[in-house]
Amino acid sequence: MKNVLDMVAMVLVLIGGLNWGLVGAFNFNLVETIFGSGVVSMVVYILVGISAIYGAFVFFQE
Repeated sequence: MKNVLDMVAMVLVLIGGLNWGLVGAFNFNLVETIFGSGVVSMVVYILVGISAIYGAFVFFQE
């Protein structure tokens, strides 16, 4: 079973991928719709980016 950090990182990467898919297909930014265009959205984007980097290390490690 994966640890909690792996699961949180996977969820954040999936959220980021879904958001980019919506932006590309429909010009709709789900993160900014939910959280506005302020600091909270920026924190979500940073966490998604960190999760992607973490996921890349975990993926290539195994």
